[in-house]
Amino acid sequence: MAYRNLQDFISTLEKAGELKRISAEVDARLEISAIADRVMREEGPALLFEQVRHSPYPLAINLLGSERRMAMALNAESLDAKAREIGDLIAWAWSAARDFNPFRTIPEALPKLPVALSLITRTKSHPLCQEVIDDDAGFDSLPVLTCWPEDGGPFLTLPLVCTEDGGKRNMGMYRMQVYDNRTAGMHWHVHKDGAHFFQKYRERGERMPVAVALGCDPAVIYAATAPLPEGIWEMFFAGFLRGKGAEVCKATLSDLLVPADAEFILEGYVDPAESRMEGPFGDHTGFYSLPEEYPVFHLQRITRRKNPVYPATIVGIPPKEDCWMARATERLFLPLLKQLCPEIVDLAMPFEGVFHNCVIVSIEKRFPGQARKVMHFLWGMGQLMYTKCIIVVDGEVNPHHSSDVAWRAFNNVDGKRDLVLSDGPLDALDHSSPLPRFGCRIGIDATRKGPDEGHTRPWPSPLTMDAAVEELVRRRWKEYGF
Repeated sequence: MAYRNLQDFISTLEKAGELKRISAEVDARLEISAIADRVMREEGPALLFEQVRHSPYPLAINLLGSERRMAMALNAESLDAKAREIGDLIAWAWSAARDFNPFRTIPEALPKLPVALSLITRTKSHPLCQEVIDDDAGFDSLPVLTCWPEDGGPFLTLPLVCTEDGGKRNMGMYRMQVYDNRTAGMHWHVHKDGAHFFQKYRERGERMPVAVALGCDPAVIYAATAPLPEGIWEMFFAGFLRGKGAEVCKATLSDLLVPADAEFILEGYVDPAESRMEGPFGDHTGFYSLPEEYPVFHLQRITRRKNPVYPATIVGIPPKEDCWMARATERLFLPLLKQLCPEIVDLAMPFEGVFHNCVIVSIEKRFPGQARKVMHFLWGMGQLMYTKCIIVVDGEVNPHHSSDVAWRAFNNVDGKRDLVLSDGPLDALDHSSPLPRFGCRIGIDATRKGPDEGHTRPWPSPLTMDAAVEELVRRRWKEYGF
């Protein structure tokens, strides 16, 4: 069953032994971050800080900070189980579209009707997020974190930013630096839908209404981070993930649709004529992202539930909570990648690559140049265009075993033959490229080679023990004193 709201999820985590309450008073400036950083590095529980200095609201952090909690957020036994569910649906839809037969396809489609219904958002007339309407409270009332010592100020780190233009809607997660009680930076990257909408308002010279949701059903939170194709509203995807249509309501100051179950909704606007220096910010790359000019959000009203919980996260040197959100993306979107590029066996985005710096992919190789074909396929797929390094290995290699991947890459690569350099877009947070948002990406073909790729010498087989001897050793292991 779908969670009713964030606090329902928090209760579920507590019952499962996945949450720890902290009753001691703590400071939102650095102290909470230092505690959370240590807990995340030790793969510890979700945390609920019940008393945050200078704020009436408790703060929840690390709610999605493990593979188990991330799976619980999506109402699944595991991320791979959820991925299989998605894969089965994609395979059926692909087959039905290719070989449509009304006498077969329509009966097969009936059991999938709940999936179709889950994509329909429902409008709620008395939403939880509007139990209290407050025109006086500002950012100072919220326990906004200052995460790292050199941060430019406190930042909203889990905001779901709701925008609309011409009937198209977007809900993206973009950090927001709080400047004062009524203004904050809006960190819209040029590649994101929110920035595309903003550019349209700028061209028209119009003020852009914006609403920011804080604290929702965890499927809604995750959906805001998902690399969906442009034009697909994240609330549709959230409904699919939770198995029940997401509930929305109209904001009180605009026609924007916002999550009805949110703990807080911050309503306001962005003026296209105004920008301000934002940052630095201790980012998920493990380095401080550089200060840069970004649009400014003006807060006009806070609506909230009567007793809300403020959600937050911190990012930095892995592992952090966002790594598990990235793991969910890796698993959930793999079935689609495999449908579009059938030679893909598996794919891994190691935590050290912090989302967009490294992808390792295993393939069933059948023809020369196939590893390069897969590299360029991945660079052409949405946010995978940011990937600075793609390593391709043979199908029997588990891309999640970094030692095995490194062994193959270090031994199988000829520098002149197997390295691919590709100029293209890079993430706005990349600090190594000479130009912002553009640079060179590298592909490494660590697959075995044959004469059809210019390798005329024999390619050796990897060392493997005789299976019968291995079985004998397994049975006699205790006899040997182990």
